[in-house]
Amino acid sequence: MGITKDVREAVEAELKFDPLVEETDIHVVSMNGEVGLNGTVPSYPQYLEAAAAAQRVSEVKNVHNHLAVVLSDADYRDDAWLTTAANNALTLNVTVPDGIAATARDGNLTLTGLAEFGRQREAAELAVAGLTGVRHVKDDIEITYDADPVDVTGLVQDALDRSALVPDDSDVHVDTSGNTVTLGGHVRTWAEHDAVVGATWMAAGVAQVRDYLDVSG
Repeated sequence: MGITKDVREAVEAELKFDPLVEETDIHVVSMNGEVGLNGTVPSYPQYLEAAAAAQRVSEVKNVHNHLAVVLSDADYRDDAWLTTAANNALTLNVTVPDGIAATARDGNLTLTGLAEFGRQREAAELAVAGLTGVRHVKDDIEITYDADPVDVTGLVQDALDRSALVPDDSDVHVDTSGNTVTLGGHVRTWAEHDAVVGATWMAAGVAQVRDYLDVSG
């Protein structure tokens, strides 16, 4: 099996097109719709954006982000400074629940605490992702909301039925065990994939999403 040149070139073009990504040190490998990003970027937001850019490309089924965040001397912050800055950002963000805390080690932030919804966890990640000096964010926030699995399944399915990005004939199926939702079936694009996963995380009581969706293109 050889490298799929057209997909690789399309991903490279998308990275170059995206104004939020400096693509000069990114190497793209593609095989059968599986895309690997290797190399370095100067910030954590660029690490995230590079993967998002690759996912926008047609025929990309999965993105393996192996990029390393290499900070410039001007962007380096020691762990004490970064821990304080991150906790201030969490406190000042009205969408982040009280009690969420951050600790830094070598520029890697770990978030801990309790939340009721997956979107609150996402809000905490976004609150700190753009801080100068961040190399990576690990989310260890726990979901505390207790819900009946039948109710969770119904909430997720109703959300998918409402979504403009999920077609009426979609074969996406939802299975819930406790507070864990397992998604299966096929989606056409990463935009549709993200719409399904995003809708799932919005439902009350979802603590974990197992994503077995197949991006078929």
